[in-house]
Amino acid sequence: MKIAISSDHGGNNLRKEIMTLLEELGINYDDFGPQTSDSVDYPDYALPVAEGVASGKYDRGILICGTGIGMSIAANKVKGIRCALVHDLFSAKATRCHNNSNVLAMGERVIGPGLALEIVRTWLSTEFEGGRHERRVEKLAEIEND
Repeated sequence: MKIAISSDHGGNNLRKEIMTLLEELGINYDDFGPQTSDSVDYPDYALPVAEGVASGKYDRGILICGTGIGMSIAANKVKGIRCALVHDLFSAKATRCHNNSNVLAMGERVIGPGLALEIVRTWLSTEFEGGRHERRVEKLAEIEND
């Protein structure tokens, strides 16, 4: 599995903790986040992750900002992206099982690092169930094509 990860200035600290987790898990990743704490515009940092996942270069993406909202909105503008804003373990599992989410968004100012790392572990280890959910995910793709 290969992950694309990014944040804006509001998610820098959590992004670094998640990258450490990815290294511990032996998961390859590319970091598209800012290298300073200077204020930046979240769409500029969400786009490379979303485009990389949509193109197939990356299997999944992880985005972090202050709330996760801006990053998730920006990522979902890219065709083929199903970015889920997640702040609990149930949603982390459900969005993979039912929605086949390919990008995870979280808010550093919303949740602590311990929970965020558990969310990442859960999201990365949960597979899409397919079945009745496949039809629904296909309908999402049809909406993009209209």
